[in-house]
Amino acid sequence: MQRAMRLLECVAGHESGAPAKQLARETGLALPTTYHLLRTLVHEGYLRREKGLFFLGAAAERLSSSGAQEKRRSTVADALAHWRDSIGAPVYYAIYREGEIEVMCVSDTPGNPAVEEWADFRETGHAHAIGQCLLSQLDAATRRDHLERYPVRPITPYTVRDSRTLLQRLERVGRMEPVVERQEYALGTVCAAIPITVGTTAATMAISLPCHQEDRLLPAARRLQSEIGRLPGSLTLSISI
Repeated sequence: MQRAMRLLECVAGHESGAPAKQLARETGLALPTTYHLLRTLVHEGYLRREKGLFFLGAAAERLSSSGAQEKRRSTVADALAHWRDSIGAPVYYAIYREGEIEVMCVSDTPGNPAVEEWADFRETGHAHAIGQCLLSQLDAATRRDHLERYPVRPITPYTVRDSRTLLQRLERVGRMEPVVERQEYALGTVCAAIPITVGTTAATMAISLPCHQEDRLLPAARRLQSEIGRLPGSLTLSISI
C-alpha cells in the first residue's frame, strides 16, 4: 500500500506523464515491482497509460476531489464552531442550489441547541429566516418557481399567511440586510439570517435564540456579519463547499 501511494504521489508530480523507468528511479522501487504496481493501479483506475507514459486516473482524481471537499467542510465547521462559542448561539450555513434550500452545516451545543427540523427545511423556506434570506437573493422568476413547488402554508400561528404577503416582504429586504423571523417556524424561537456572497450562489449564515433572548438577536447577527466580512480568502472559498 505504501509503495503504491509513493507511485501515485510521484505520478501526481508529473503533469505531462512519466515512464515506468523514471518512476522506478524517483521512488527507489525495483523496476519489476514498479511494473507490477503500475499495472495494478491502471487496472483499478488510479492511473492511466498513454503512449508509455503514466498519468493520474479518474479514481485518483475523485479521491483527491473528495479529500479537498472534506477539508473544506472541516474548515467551515471549525469557523461555525468558533462563532457559535463567541456569540453564544447556534450557527447555521445554507445555500440555494439547483432549486433547493440546502442546510450544509449546523453548529450548536447542549446549552444552545439548534432548532429541531420538525418540518422539512426545504419545503418550508417561507417560514424560517434561512429560507427567507435565500429567497430574497433570487430573481423574481426563480422565486416564483420555488413557491409554486413549495407553496406557502401555515407552520405556526405566526407564519406568513400567503405568497403575496411573503413576496412583498422579500421585496423590502435591503441588500446585505439581516432577515429576522419570529416564531414563524418554531414556537419560542427567533432567528436571523444574513446573506453571503459566494459567486453566483445564494448563501446565508443564520443564528437562532429563544424568544426571551430576542434583544440579543440583531446585535449577534450584526457581529456574525462583521466577522464573516473579515474572512481570509481561503475560508471564503471554503464556504462554497
